[in-house]
Amino acid sequence: MSQEKRSRLELTRVSTPAEVRDTTAAWVQEHVPKAWQEASIAGRAAIRAVRTRADYERWYPTFAASGLAVATWPVEYCGLDLPTDLARVAEEQLAPFNLGRLNPLGLHNAAPALFAHGTEAQRARFLPPLVRNEERWCQLFSEPGAGSDLASLALHAERDGDEWVLTGQKVWSTWAHHSEFAVCLARTAPEQPKRKGIGYFLIDLRSPGIDVRELRHMGGVVDFNEVWLDKVRVPHDQLVGAAQDGWRVAASTLAGERQMVAGSGSGGVDRIGGVGADRLVDQIRDREDHPALADRAVALWSEDRIRGWTNQRVRATVTAGGTPGPAASIGKVQQAALNQGIQLAATDMLRSAAMAWEGDDWVASMPYEVSGMIRSRANTIEGGTTEVNKNVIGEKVLGLPREPDPHHGAAWKEIPRG
Repeated sequence: MSQEKRSRLELTRVSTPAEVRDTTAAWVQEHVPKAWQEASIAGRAAIRAVRTRADYERWYPTFAASGLAVATWPVEYCGLDLPTDLARVAEEQLAPFNLGRLNPLGLHNAAPALFAHGTEAQRARFLPPLVRNEERWCQLFSEPGAGSDLASLALHAERDGDEWVLTGQKVWSTWAHHSEFAVCLARTAPEQPKRKGIGYFLIDLRSPGIDVRELRHMGGVVDFNEVWLDKVRVPHDQLVGAAQDGWRVAASTLAGERQMVAGSGSGGVDRIGGVGADRLVDQIRDREDHPALADRAVALWSEDRIRGWTNQRVRATVTAGGTPGPAASIGKVQQAALNQGIQLAATDMLRSAAMAWEGDDWVASMPYEVSGMIRSRANTIEGGTTEVNKNVIGEKVLGLPREPDPHHGAAWKEIPRG
């Protein structure tokens, strides 16, 4: 019997919570390495001490094959087709073992668009290897002249028989240097208004004409990239939705991205960079020399609990068949400022050690708290800037009028661009 068949759980939508709990616990006992199980008693830090990233990546296909990585997804896409309440029971059993999902941009950016707007053939082709982390995904949306105003993007796509030819530049593409595929927005009809002449493409980054160039941020690490496309040919069957309807398709990706960055994605990125609120409180608990910082840590911890409740509502909406919608923007705005506050507090606790440290490799020897603080500065930009998300909240939640746009309805090619 193959490893995949042995690993897959025998659960259905009519399973009882007790069956889900017992089956998941039994799966953990059989398939999660014993050293990881034993370390889980002492918490996540202990797990990291006995489990390297490479170890986890080698083992991950077993997790993906079980169906637990995307338990609410249909079975044909590597899920278990469990309803929300039963998936939550399974997740509670998995929580102590810190089994994070790999390929988060595939799970939270590409997959929502494929479920909402893709064809059955596209879902069957791309979702299973995405879940197994065999094909890693990134997002090619932002451009040098189209960041906050993403709809003004200029990367050009021209139809040529059964293919599209794409030319232009993207920037700030997270993990593009580690990815095999990307979701990409391109201008298909410059004579249309800017939000109506866009196509949403699935691109193989190994295609001729693609040049991925790394961008090193101020923490000394490469997370972002600029990507150049020079007459890149993309099959027509890798266009998601209609050729001029990509902006509507992209809404699924953007909502998923905000949900992930806000920490509400199931198994997604709980925070990008640094320590968590629980760890911050643990670090300050036994120290008497920082009473003001202790108050600050407890306030941040309390806000983190509020963030968690907001994210629970978003998850419940999504798993019930809805979309994250404006609530994802609320979580994104809150999480960005909250994470920056947590990382600054953790760095302040280091005092002078946060200003200088020993080591020939300044990046490798940088204290974890400092690297997290530096990385967190991007939180208010990535996944949609705080300013853009506040506009979404104002218009979609509070019902405020849209900001004036003197070029509303004009053809994209007639709009001035700097």
